[in-house]
Amino acid sequence: MSATQTPGGVPSPCIDVCRMDPRSGLCEGCQRTIDEIAAWGTLDDAGKAAIWQRIEVRRAQGRGPVAATVSSQARNR
Repeated sequence: MSATQTPGGVPSPCIDVCRMDPRSGLCEGCQRTIDEIAAWGTLDDAGKAAIWQRIEVRRAQGRGPVAATVSSQARNR
């Protein structure tokens, strides 16, 4: 995990790059869905940790705009 520390101990995945990718439905910065972003402030630590787990799976699967950008940059080298 990384990003902004919030009360309760689980850091927010937000990195202040707040744009929704219409193809994936994920934020380009944190790779959360709009529903995950909206719910974040009301979730307990277990709920926040569950979102972090989904983000890690998305990154590992190469899903989301950040992974797509990194992959395309690597191919262009």
